[in-house]
Amino acid sequence: MVTSSPYLLGIAGSPRRNGNTDLLLQQALQGAAAKGAQTKTVCLSELSISPCRHCDQCLTEGKCAIEDDMQWLSGELRRSDFIILASPIFFMGVTAQTKAMIDRCQALWVIKYVLKLPVALNHSGKRKGLFISVGSGTSSNLFQPAIATVRSWFATLDVAYGGELLFSGIDKKGDIVNHPTALKEAFLAGQSLIERSSSGR
Repeated sequence: MVTSSPYLLGIAGSPRRNGNTDLLLQQALQGAAAKGAQTKTVCLSELSISPCRHCDQCLTEGKCAIEDDMQWLSGELRRSDFIILASPIFFMGVTAQTKAMIDRCQALWVIKYVLKLPVALNHSGKRKGLFISVGSGTSSNLFQPAIATVRSWFATLDVAYGGELLFSGIDKKGDIVNHPTALKEAFLAGQSLIERSSSGR
């Protein structure tokens, strides 16, 4: 039986192109591709995504009333087998671009919890996600608020939380390149995301 390659959507949430989280995301996607995944990268800073208006129009059909790039991105989120979200830490949370995208998934929340319909459009329904983040601080709870947000978002998308790859003390553009293991860890994390799902573990 011929099976199609798993589809992995990488979401770059940093407003700075080719910065530290972008580099980590690129490595993770390369690792996943090495295990046979089809990958696509979406840069949120290059899209037009308005904040949620809380107009409640999505409550009837699970469709957002705002016509912007979130309309097609919602489809990508629903059909993906895997999702990797990469966002640096801004004021103890994900970036504004990332949070706007997450908030606009209210329509998908409605599909799941109000309309009681499947969010996932892939046939297996088994989806897994990974969170990648860097922060300039070094406090022990630096990433915890962002992790809570990402976990809640993944749960709405019916995406199992597959873990996180976090690096503190990273601030200037390109600092991650000087980390002794970061890029390799990201590559291996991408591989592991695909491997663990393929093996059924």
